[in-house]
Amino acid sequence: MGVMSGPYVIRGSVSLPEAELMWRFSRSSGPGGQHVNTSDSRVELRFDLAATEALPQVWKERALQRLENRLVGGVVVVRASEHRSQWRNRETALVRLASLLAEATAPPPKPRRRTKIPRGINERRLREKKQRGETKRGRSGRDW
Repeated sequence: MGVMSGPYVIRGSVSLPEAELMWRFSRSSGPGGQHVNTSDSRVELRFDLAATEALPQVWKERALQRLENRLVGGVVVVRASEHRSQWRNRETALVRLASLLAEATAPPPKPRRRTKIPRGINERRLREKKQRGETKRGRSGRDW
């Protein structure tokens, strides 16, 4: 079995602290073969977002607000059971948690600046509209 690939970076120099991750393993549904009933390959990863000191305060507040409907008592839970090996499920769960936190702590998008439509463009649009109307009116057989 290999070593977990390093600390999982959320963004910049901030990464998930290994000590604050709580793991739980259980039997997974799905493929497995003869080994399936004895191995706990489903992974549940818990991270106490409310109590952590690893995130900057601003990020933490932002994440708590954005993930409020996913949190159970300030704890975010990620499950993984796609793979047959526990190790690969652990990797998947870590990646998932890191990307979830990266998304939740991202700064809000800059507000859109409204731009004024140049007068010439608007006038040209109205002129073409009128022209099109004239063309269509000219198609009716009646002479006014």
